[in-house]
Amino acid sequence: MDEVSLDGSLSDVCKTDGLKTISPEALQERLESGRVTVIDVNARDNWRRAHVPGARNLDPAGYREGDLPEDKVTTLVFYCSNPVCRKAPNAAKRAKKMGYEDVRVLSAGIKGWIAANMPLESC
Repeated sequence: MDEVSLDGSLSDVCKTDGLKTISPEALQERLESGRVTVIDVNARDNWRRAHVPGARNLDPAGYREGDLPEDKVTTLVFYCSNPVCRKAPNAAKRAKKMGYEDVRVLSAGIKGWIAANMPLESC
């Protein structure tokens, strides 16, 4: 159930880049169990308006290894605005290069998260 695609485009790109995708429902399950770190790579103003509960907002091209959890086996989920946005897959690839083992992309982005009626936080 983790591998999904709204229109096939982002999910296919992620698969070819060696990245796993995750659906809003599967991410919500992981959030409830506390087994995931979620990273929003949208503009900070967008993150303030609406984000996945507990998501950290990081610059997709400028974050450092110290911005991520020390545990390299923790699940990291990156997301941006929608299924065709490339910021999340690019940020996820950076994390994989840093040695993180379980890196995923929320293929639906925040728009898909909202469309799936998942909970939101704002600042």
